[in-house]
Amino acid sequence: MITTDHPRYKWVALSNTTLGNLLATINSSIVLISLPAIFKGIHVDPLDAGNVSYLLWMLMGYMLVTAVLVVTLGRLGDMYGRVKIYNAGFAIFTITSVILSLDPFDGGGGALWLIGWRVLQAVGGAMLMANSAAIITDAFSAEQRGMALGVNIVSALAGSFIGLVLGGVLAEWDWRSIFWVNIPLGVLGTIWAYRSLHDTGVRRPAKIDWWGNATFAIGLTAVLAAITYGIQPYGGHTMGWTNPWVLTGLIGGAFVLAAFGIIETRVAEPMFPLALFKNIGFTSGNAANLLASVARGGLQFMLIIWLQGIWLPLHGYDYESTPLWAGIYLVPMTIGFLAAGPLAGYLSDKFGPRLFASGGLLVMAASFVGLLLLPGDFNYTIFAILIFINGLGGGLFAAPNTSLIMSSVPANMRGAASGMRATFQNAGQVLSIGVFFSLMVAGLADSLPGTLSTGLTSQGVPADTANMIAQLPPVGTLFAAFLGFNPIGELLGPAVLGALPAANAANLTGLEFFPRLISEPFHDGLVIVFWLAIAMAVAGALLSLLRSKKVPPAEGFVAHEAEVKAELSDAQPLSPATAVSEPLDRAQQ
Repeated sequence: MITTDHPRYKWVALSNTTLGNLLATINSSIVLISLPAIFKGIHVDPLDAGNVSYLLWMLMGYMLVTAVLVVTLGRLGDMYGRVKIYNAGFAIFTITSVILSLDPFDGGGGALWLIGWRVLQAVGGAMLMANSAAIITDAFSAEQRGMALGVNIVSALAGSFIGLVLGGVLAEWDWRSIFWVNIPLGVLGTIWAYRSLHDTGVRRPAKIDWWGNATFAIGLTAVLAAITYGIQPYGGHTMGWTNPWVLTGLIGGAFVLAAFGIIETRVAEPMFPLALFKNIGFTSGNAANLLASVARGGLQFMLIIWLQGIWLPLHGYDYESTPLWAGIYLVPMTIGFLAAGPLAGYLSDKFGPRLFASGGLLVMAASFVGLLLLPGDFNYTIFAILIFINGLGGGLFAAPNTSLIMSSVPANMRGAASGMRATFQNAGQVLSIGVFFSLMVAGLADSLPGTLSTGLTSQGVPADTANMIAQLPPVGTLFAAFLGFNPIGELLGPAVLGALPAANAANLTGLEFFPRLISEPFHDGLVIVFWLAIAMAVAGALLSLLRSKKVPPAEGFVAHEAEVKAELSDAQPLSPATAVSEPLDRAQQ
């Protein structure tokens, strides 16, 4: 067994936490592209209005839980041991993967089984994500920390890209296999973590901030859940932002979060140390992280809809195979991210992280401008170059941004800081679904009804039937495109199709009619979405340039020499190497 003072221990810590982060984030996107196969496998009709909630919770449940819990679990890691919480997370994640693959139900029951166990799986994933960066920061010296965090954070964000490809491939075989793939790696990682990782950071016993934990969880869950339901139609409106329950969630959640902020300023051991935000580097780094996460998350959803619902069918791909090919055609984005990420981490150690983080977001913004100019039926070579550039920008930003955040806090607060960083990132992904779907639905609502009505009547569909279909909420059409599903045949039904000339009926249910019909309205919505993504990326780039002010020891979290010695003497025994490196790391803060 390698001890903490062994030269190779830091590489063991890096490799295991990288595997854990990779698994946790792959599972945030693997379901995203596998939903058509999952819905078909458990026999859920994606066009049934009552099933929209299943779709949204399968997408957002995992991300919502990780967003809510990572700060609490990072704080618990500071208190009771980061490795202890991390190892338990690996075990929970692996066990729930087995249970998910054994879903015994069909229809709504099958969907609820998957949603419920995905929520518990997210608890394990949150344990991994909240503590991995802190474990690495403890294990590596300041000179190598940027490189190590670069590898780890790139693995986490790369997981969301890899999940798209892996989900497409596995869903083609069997929808349950998207959970099977976690089991051998999860068992390996769990055993390896329990045998190899050791707590090396300073930790002090403290009381759990129960009121802070409760108000944060309730407030953030209410806001994010309300955003989820705000996408759905309500009371004759295309979206549900006037729904009393949605308004209650948004307003009530905001008040509860305000109460949380007040509580955190008055308790001795806060879950969310708000004083960390006095450091400009910590605040601006997290704000840039949130903006980048929203922009990146929205891009993934829009590209999947664009490929599965429009471009692939127009190029002769059957709807059943579009998830696989959408994953394959998004590979350039993953390559760009993997190429830039570790290199940016290494270079940021030598030249500083600020310019790399800012430059990465500006590169992302430039790629959004290019995507904005593409037609609905684009040239793939140009598309591939643009998404490669987008991945490159994301890779340049990820590790330097994390290094900026983690290097701006004292050593004994790294678990909480890591949890906060992950909260902003995961909350951004949930927000991206609400924000970008809402903008897209708003764009579709203006032009889709007229386009749909005109297109159907041109094929001989009776005007009253065409108008009725055209007035259906655009979110149904958007989800159909998202699932790579042609809804025209089901919406018209056998009676209407049987009364039409055979050529017209074949055209309506073929590969080209629906994609060409929604291509222009979709592009109208896409323009709004990409302009917002550009604005977010540029704002994040400017925030990344802000410099931290050094906080005097008496005013901040960084203890002076006597306090450090006292804390180390009260803490759990440390290895000789850690006993030297912890005070030095603090001094560097």
